[in-house]
Formats: sequence, structure tokens, C-alpha cells
Amino acid sequence: MLLGTWNLENLYRPGGPFGPKDKAAYEAKLASLAAVITELDPTLLGVQEVGEPEALQDLAGMLGGEWHIALSAHPDVRGIRVGFLSRTEPRVVADTNAFPAQLRPVQSDDSGAEESATGRGLLAVEVTTATGPLTVAVAHLKSKLLTYPGDRFFPRDEGERARYGTYALYRRAAEAATLRALADELLAGDGRTRDVAVLGDMNDEVQAATTQILLGPPGSEIGTPGYDRPDQGDAVRLWDVAPLIPADQRYSRINSGRRELIDHILASHHLVHRVTAAGTGLPGAEAPRLPSVGPDPAARREAPGSDHAPVWVRVE
Repeated sequence: MLLGTWNLENLYRPGGPFGPKDKAAYEAKLASLAAVITELDPTLLGVQEVGEPEALQDLAGMLGGEWHIALSAHPDVRGIRVGFLSRTEPRVVADTNAFPAQLRPVQSDDSGAEESATGRGLLAVEVTTATGPLTVAVAHLKSKLLTYPGDRFFPRDEGERARYGTYALYRRAAEAATLRALADELLAGDGRTRDVAVLGDMNDEVQAATTQILLGPPGSEIGTPGYDRPDQGDAVRLWDVAPLIPADQRYSRINSGRRELIDHILASHHLVHRVTAAGTGLPGAEAPRLPSVGPDPAARREAPGSDHAPVWVRVE
């Protein structure tokens, strides 16, 4: 079984304010995405930045065999949402954007406006596999890309940059806490026997505080002495598979020339110990070849493919 996650980068049909300007560019994008998914051949693929449900249907129609789609009903202000492409019929078990009851709204701009929900919904599905049920949640946390008043991507001064960077961090941390609350529900204190995964574009790297929020109790990460030792925390922990990815492939985006692993797969105790391989890009291929992105997302509006590499694990 191959489980993966991929940010499809602004998957819209042509003609709107965010997608390709014409049909030819749209078809080139779909063809590039479909070629990667076909070679990846996932059992279940979590996807992000689905701008229009119809566009994901167009993509699924270019893939061989039968595919099923599940999408969150909670898009952001641009209409982008998370979802799944699945070989078998997925059963939706959660689709939420509400912060946990104990978590207060967070400031989001200089006016004092507050956010009390995740920018994009968190979707969880259950699928049947050869080894039993698998429950997976997909997320797309707040980006480090900053937007300023008037839809600017560049600040007026460094004070504005610092403030809006802080607002983005508030939101990403609150969203991570919300995703962790959903993971608690899916694990139900039984991660030693349940196959549960949490995956998606977390918009920060492995050691970032927001990514670490998702793991649960520390001290048993892959590559540490505690990994193979039974522990009371094993029932509720999630393990980031990043250390299992070959070092030269350990990135999923290139930002201003810097390689970053911001797309993650986290697995329960029962699941992570059956992972036989992990990677980015395509299995058996060299390190992903990706464009370097900058602060203006509109610069890639006509580009085919995606600015992210898929991240995947193979499970026995």
C-alpha cells in the first residue's frame, strides 16, 4: 500500500482569477499532475489546493482505473480546500474547521480582526485496505507566505512584516492544535492497534514548533533510542516519517533557493512500524526537480505541474 500527500498548487479550471488563463495551460497542468499520480500509483492520496471540485474531477478522469474523490466542505476565501483521491470508496469520518472549545480566537491583522476557525477544513476518511481499516486526516495549515492589506505580498516596512509574520504564526499554531485535537479523536487512545495517519501541507519543517505540536509526547521519534521501546505515550503519539526519507530527497518545496520539507506524513504506532519505505517525488527516482518559488504566488499562474513534490510512504 502506498499512502501519499501532494499540494497540487492552485488547481482551478481556466478563466477565473486564480487558475490558468486558457484551456491549453490548464490541460498542460492536468497532464503533468496526472503523469506523476499515475507513476506514483497511490492507494490513497491526500491533496491540497483544490480550487474547484470540478478541476479535481477533471484530473481524476485522466487517471487509469476507478478513482473516488472526497473533498472538504470548508474551503478558504479563495475556494481552495483539501481532499483525497482514493482507489476505494472513502467514508468521511470528520470534516471540521472549528477550533477546540478551549482555544480562543487569534488575531489576524492590524485592525484586530480575529479568526476562530482554521482557514481550510480538516478532512478525515476511512478506507478499507488488505490489512484492515485505515483512517487518514488531511490538512493544509496557514502558509508562511504573508499577505498584507490591499492584497499586497510585500510589506511597507519591517515592522509590518514582523507583525503579519506573527499573525500567521498565531494562526498556524492554532490550526496545528485543532489538527492535533482531531488526531486525538481518530486515535481514541488506541494508536498501538489502530492504523491512523495525519498528512498534508503543514507549511513548516520537521523541527518547527507548529509541526512538533502534532506529534504528542516527545522522546520516541524515529532515530532516537526510545523509538523501539514500548512506552505509555505510544497509544497517542504520531511519528513523522521524515527521518525515513533519504537525506538527499528530504524536501518537498524550494523557497527562494532553500530546500524545505513542509509536507508531512505522521503515522500511529501500529502504522509506522509497518512502513518499509518513504520518499519525496517518485519512488526510485532521483531527488525531486522543483522550481524555486518566491513571495508572489501569481508568478506561477501559467506553470504546469506543482511547486511541491509529493511525499509518500509504503506500508506492508
